[in-house]
Amino acid sequence: MKKPLLEVIYTDFKIRFKQEPLLVFSPGRINIIGEHTDYNDGYVFPAAIDKGIAAAIQKSETDNCIAYAYDLNEAYEFSLNNIKPLENGGWRNYVIGVVAEIQKKSITVPPFNIVFGGNIPEGAGLSSSAALENSIVYSLNELFNLGLSKSEMILISQKAEHNFAGVRCGIMDQYASMFGQKDHALLLDCRTQKATPFHIDFKDYQLLLINTNVKHDLSEAAYNDRRHVCETVSSLLKIPALRDATASDLLKIKTQLSEEDYQKALYVIEENDRALKAVEAMKANQLDQLGALLFGSHDGLQHQYHVSCPELDFLVDFAKTDTHIIGARMMGGGFGGCTINIVLKSALAEVQDTIAKNYKNKFNKDCSFYNVNLSQGTHVVTL
Repeated sequence: MKKPLLEVIYTDFKIRFKQEPLLVFSPGRINIIGEHTDYNDGYVFPAAIDKGIAAAIQKSETDNCIAYAYDLNEAYEFSLNNIKPLENGGWRNYVIGVVAEIQKKSITVPPFNIVFGGNIPEGAGLSSSAALENSIVYSLNELFNLGLSKSEMILISQKAEHNFAGVRCGIMDQYASMFGQKDHALLLDCRTQKATPFHIDFKDYQLLLINTNVKHDLSEAAYNDRRHVCETVSSLLKIPALRDATASDLLKIKTQLSEEDYQKALYVIEENDRALKAVEAMKANQLDQLGALLFGSHDGLQHQYHVSCPELDFLVDFAKTDTHIIGARMMGGGFGGCTINIVLKSALAEVQDTIAKNYKNKFNKDCSFYNVNLSQGTHVVTL
């Protein structure tokens, strides 16, 4: 039987460094609804999940630090002086990036050793990078009593991603990973960066992620194009962001836009509305209504925002025909990755078997399935 992740990382650290480590778990995240609304100052509805990064850390007895990526069997020794991004540094840039961003706050980070590993499926869009960054900053804060708040820590993680990994991400991933609550999703206002937790009881249903195991190459250019469209429309409307627009506002400038750009802007306005309606559905324990909003979200992502792909559309179309699935949509930036589905627990095995066969027949490749539960954010673990 496979050993639990936390136990594996803890044991490896003890063998490798002959010390008793501090152990931290930092979860990945899903986003239930609210896609491409984050850079429009809108609402997103993420939740931490029970898959993530485990990190074991302790003070170093030398002047240097050693970081060991367990899953890759790669070690990296580095000095704490004059840290700079590494070309093609991969995971190393996340580690040293967090350290450098702490140092920029005039906080001294003493030498340390760290071992980390994860059980987040690669390429599934579950924010393994945010989980890794959070695990490092949280571990260092705990080990050395740095006095950082969770809000300060997620900004450090975000800046590490910007300045060392070169990804201009929003705050959603780091926020959900750090502040997640068991059995809750967080309605995050991306303008104020404040979130309200909402308890979700899925009752007889279960969240199921289905990974297409594809990633089409259009995504970065497509992302930049859509962001530009949103900013242009906001400028025409003389508002700070599309979060401040209504569908009737958009109609007033429709003649100044191509039909394609009009639909993209309309999608963002409607998706923001869906995120707020999802909260009402959860408050009222109306899972069917939540599921319908998920289907609506995918429809907009596919036909208005044009960030889906045949594999994602196939999975969602199939979900619509299966009475055991009450909602499904693509999750993440698009052009591959996962769909998120609300599936009847008693039919999980049957649903997975049917979808696996049909997906294989259609695309001659396998999809992957992950059951996830809503989980606590980054925290210290005692074995």
